[in-house]
Amino acid sequence: MSKIALITGGASGLGYELALLLAKDTYNLVLVDINSDNLKQAKQTIEATYSVDVQILQKDLSVQNVAVDIMDAVGHAKIDVLINNAGFGLFGTFHSTDWEREAQMLNLHVMTTTHLTKLVLKDMVASGSGRILNLSSLAAFQPGPLMSLYYATKGYILSFSEAIANELKDTGVTVTALCPGPTKTSFQEVVSSDSSENKIKFNMADAKSVALYGYQAMMKGKTYAIPGKFNKFLATLPRIIPRNMATNIVRNIQEKNRKE
Repeated sequence: MSKIALITGGASGLGYELALLLAKDTYNLVLVDINSDNLKQAKQTIEATYSVDVQILQKDLSVQNVAVDIMDAVGHAKIDVLINNAGFGLFGTFHSTDWEREAQMLNLHVMTTTHLTKLVLKDMVASGSGRILNLSSLAAFQPGPLMSLYYATKGYILSFSEAIANELKDTGVTVTALCPGPTKTSFQEVVSSDSSENKIKFNMADAKSVALYGYQAMMKGKTYAIPGKFNKFLATLPRIIPRNMATNIVRNIQEKNRKE
C-alpha cells in the first residue's frame, strides 16, 4: 500500500522542497496551501517528474477548525508523514500591529498545527509507525522584540514537539521540530517592512538545503534539528548570556534587517 504524506504550505518554499523529497521516496502527497495557482503548478510538476499521486487542497490554514476540513477531504486516510510547514511573520511593536492578522498567525502556528497533529497521531500510534515534522525556527530559543508573537509561537511549536516526542517513545512514531535560521523563501518578503528588498544577507540559507536537512532529521527520528553550525551556536546564546542581553541583541538585529 502506498504511503501518504500531508504537507501544509506545500505549494512553495520549504514545503514544496519537502514535497519533492517525499515524492522522490514514492510518497503520495496531499498538499495544502492558500494559493491555488501554486498548488496546481506544484501538482503538475511533481506528477510529471515522479510516479506519485498529488492531491491538492486550497485551504486558509489560519481559520479555526480547518484541520477537521482537511482530514475530511482526505477521507480520514492513514497519514504516514505529517509536515506542519505553513506559517508567516509579522513585523512591528505589539501595541501597534494588527490584531486580526496576529489572530490568524496564532490560529495557524498554534491551533492548526496542534489540531492536525492531534488528528493524525491516533492512527499513527495504532499502526506503530509515523513521522511528524513541525516547522519551528531559530526564533524559538529567545524572545523576539518587534516580532514578539512570531517568536512566541515558534517557541510553542518547539516545546510542544519535544514534549510529545518524549511521550511517543517506543511507539514507532517520531516528532521532529525543524528550527532553521533565515531562509530564502517568500516569508522574508512578507515579514519585512521593506517589501522591495530583502535586507538580510548574512547567514541566509536556501530552501532546498534546509528542507533536505530537516527531511533527513525527520527520517532519523531526531527530536529537533537546527541547520548550520552558526545557527546551532546562536541557539545556545540565551543559555550563556543574560536573557535581557539576548533580547536586546535580537531587537537590534530586527531593527537593522526589517525596518525601512
